[in-house]
Amino acid sequence: MLATTAPKGQQQAALWVSTFAFTVCFAVWTIFSIIGIKIKADLGLNDTQFGLMIAMPILTGSLSRLALGIWADQFGGRIVMTLVMLAAAAATWGLTQVSTYPGFLIAALFVGLAGGSFSVGIAYVSKWFPKEKQGTALGIFGAGNVGAAVTKLLAPMVMVAAGWHRVAEIWAIAIAVTAVLFYVFTKDDPGLAARKASGAKPTPFMAQLEPLRNVQVWRFSLYYFFVFGAFVALALWLPRYLIGVYGLDIATAGMLAAMYSIPASIFRIVGGWLSDKIGARAVMYWTFGVSALVCFILSYPATDYVVHGIKGDIPFTLVIGVVPFTILVFILGFFMSLGKAAVYKHIPVYYPDHVGSVGGIVGLIGGLGGFILPISFGLMNDLIGVWTSCFMLLFVLVASALAWMHFAIRRMERARFPEIKRETDLPEIMLAADRTFG
Repeated sequence: MLATTAPKGQQQAALWVSTFAFTVCFAVWTIFSIIGIKIKADLGLNDTQFGLMIAMPILTGSLSRLALGIWADQFGGRIVMTLVMLAAAAATWGLTQVSTYPGFLIAALFVGLAGGSFSVGIAYVSKWFPKEKQGTALGIFGAGNVGAAVTKLLAPMVMVAAGWHRVAEIWAIAIAVTAVLFYVFTKDDPGLAARKASGAKPTPFMAQLEPLRNVQVWRFSLYYFFVFGAFVALALWLPRYLIGVYGLDIATAGMLAAMYSIPASIFRIVGGWLSDKIGARAVMYWTFGVSALVCFILSYPATDYVVHGIKGDIPFTLVIGVVPFTILVFILGFFMSLGKAAVYKHIPVYYPDHVGSVGGIVGLIGGLGGFILPISFGLMNDLIGVWTSCFMLLFVLVASALAWMHFAIRRMERARFPEIKRETDLPEIMLAADRTFG
């Protein structure tokens, strides 16, 4: 049973129920962005310790993606997704039972299982749609990243009213209920159903890893390290940044941080649609170009200057206020969302039989960005002492990704079209047949 012949109702249920489930999973995965601030204050943690704590769920959610993606291909995304959510529910409830820093680090690792749901959903949803619609479908599913904004908007209110323990309890119940609803309202994907009907065995685990030998897979992974990893890192770090730089309270900081998380999630749908229409390559160029510019602006620290004028000193200050900052991170989040969809547009087309493994490793590396970067932000704060150092690091990262992408694409183009000698000899018509990829 192919995706193109799957019943329309089952196809749409798979897409929208999966998207809702991923939204809840992402809300749980980023729970420490809010409750971590209270825990930091209670335990008297420094920024490095705080960065490590909020990054621990991201580590587990990242490292688990490869195995979970392969298992989704082997045993079906429906059952794997359900089990992942139930395990995350138990771990989130368990947060309320610990009170020491080492205890929170260990508990956070298990909460991170919620983040592994991404590679499961990618493998599951992609099997319901033909290639020409997979960009849009995976963009819709990926919009479940908006769960980060849900946590930032709702968790502060719950925490102020009833404490952070109640946040953990409510989020645990929510993901457990979602697991049950997901299993009830979805069906096995067409590929699994066809395999069961034919009696064929799933592709062995090691065979699923074969595409990982390709450098191209690791290049896609670097792209995702920025567009997703940096998104997760900022989603976790921005409340702390806004409180430290602008002196905001937790509720206001959470609301403004959501102004970044919402566009970085919802507009992933647009990124998927654009990737289907104009090609993922073009979308990636726009993503990296604009992101590099925004990160460069945001990396400039507040600075006082004195100009020695004719009639005396002329002091002035360069600083980004909270309103311009919010606008800039909104723009950054928007283009990151386009890039996230564009990266995953490539995978089911290049590797249709290995979506779980390739999508898993790309998601793993991207998720590691969400683990490594918050720790790096905390270290840079403690060592350098400049708040904007986090954006300095992001500028270096996105500029590197842009450079690698551009030179890799140029090398592929020249190998394919050896008659092309100069930059100006690259009319779009030469690339029309292949503009989606690279």
